[in-house]
Amino acid sequence: MPLSQQLTEDMKTAMKAKDTVTLNVVRGLKSAIKYAAIEKHGAEGELEDTDAIAVIRKELKKRQDSVASYEAGGRPDLAETEKAEIAVLEKYLPAAMSADEMEKLVNSVILELGATSKKDMGAVMKLLGERAAGRADNRALSTEVAKRLQ
Repeated sequence: MPLSQQLTEDMKTAMKAKDTVTLNVVRGLKSAIKYAAIEKHGAEGELEDTDAIAVIRKELKKRQDSVASYEAGGRPDLAETEKAEIAVLEKYLPAAMSADEMEKLVNSVILELGATSKKDMGAVMKLLGERAAGRADNRALSTEVAKRLQ
């Protein structure tokens, strides 16, 4: 089932269950995806699932940043709200890549490109981004690459 359809179904379910957190997150997510589709394809455009996953990751990152800010500011109540929203968003992401899978992918891309120094990191990260297809966090990938390229 396409992601847009899944979001619509989940929104209906959340309405019936009176689950306000899920309902608000899904509504906001649908809106963010629609804005991204309009930006990319025009008013009648639809995003592919891979592009929609990028939007979900962006929304997730916003919430993670908010949690850090709220905790630093002594507002655990707001941090908990953001954490609940993060849990809802994570349901729509593909299964995360394991550490072993990530390590193998990084090693294969470095070998394939013949990368030897940090100067090659940009090319490695570009190819890794395509191959990881949203299953790995870019920060984690970057850390793995930095370990191997001195």
